[in-house]
Amino acid sequence: MGLKETENFVRLYMAPGMQHCGFGPGPNFFGQFDLSSPAGNPQQVPTDTDAQHNISSALEQWIEKGIAPGPVIATKYLNDLDPAQGVKMTRPLCPYPQIAKYKGIGDTNDAANFVCAKNE
Repeated sequence: MGLKETENFVRLYMAPGMQHCGFGPGPNFFGQFDLSSPAGNPQQVPTDTDAQHNISSALEQWIEKGIAPGPVIATKYLNDLDPAQGVKMTRPLCPYPQIAKYKGIGDTNDAANFVCAKNE
């Protein structure tokens, strides 16, 4: 099976800079776990639950509404265990085979300055 056959039911997202299950120097939060738990978010700071920032919501939207996920914005917090301390950077996670490419202008810590494109 090739890309055309599988893109109706599979998406692969690579998370550069993320360690095995979380943490690491890169953007590592995209809804894969609940930051509202006391250990993960002591200040109870709300985190995004929309499909553009939360992989679980993107999957739910795909299954329930037939809307396939596109890029998902990942966030790196200043303190991974306390989002209340602020955001260090955001970056789009692109469906393979696309990658996040810097547009060439703007802050490299802001996902808005990247676009998902073919890796050439």
